[in-house]
Amino acid sequence: MSKLYIVPTPIGNLEDMTFRAIRILKEVDLILAEDTRTSGKLLKHFEIGTHMHSHHMHNEHKTVENLISRLKAGETIALISDAGTPAISDPGFLLTRACVENGITVECLPGATAFVPALVNSGLPNDKFIFEGFLPEKKGRQTRYLELAEETRTMILYVSPHKLVKTLAEFVTYFGEDRQICVSRELSKLHEENRRGTAKEVLAHFEKTPPRGEIVVVVAGKTIVKEAKKSKFSPEEEI
Repeated sequence: MSKLYIVPTPIGNLEDMTFRAIRILKEVDLILAEDTRTSGKLLKHFEIGTHMHSHHMHNEHKTVENLISRLKAGETIALISDAGTPAISDPGFLLTRACVENGITVECLPGATAFVPALVNSGLPNDKFIFEGFLPEKKGRQTRYLELAEETRTMILYVSPHKLVKTLAEFVTYFGEDRQICVSRELSKLHEENRRGTAKEVLAHFEKTPPRGEIVVVVAGKTIVKEAKKSKFSPEEEI
């Protein structure tokens, strides 16, 4: 029976690959990979010989129609990204939406993703949060910052290492130097780091120590200071 499987892959530590993910990747007719060279190493490690096609942000608009035809013909397809869960700041949404619109079953396996451990590691409130992914590069970036400056929920962002210092400096500008943040780097890997502190403190650290590896930044929401209720009595009357 035709089905699209969304299969998470490890974000660094190969031990995070699930038994179910390995089985599905061995059983499907085709694997769609963001980068076949990167995924080829993963498949080789787990002795998965399934045929693989490239499916990334530059060709996904062109390939969706053909993939839907193959699924309608009864094939099963698995979608993976270079790391983590597909469609989370990675290709996957367009194909998933097309499957839903065409009545094709979509099944997303639970598994590795970077923002959840980063949120939990941060020590910041996680009962309510928003996932921002990557901020706009230029157009709309300032506008988004002005909106996020008023956000009261914890915020999660993906930041490339060569833009981290610039982004932290922008946090100081828009959120204030005392806003609590946590920068998680190289999650699940040997040199994992979770740097916590104020925006000013964390900026100072990474100005001295250039960051490397995959990075997730968690930012505390704006604290709402509620005005104390005024007594209907004056101090004299209360006394």
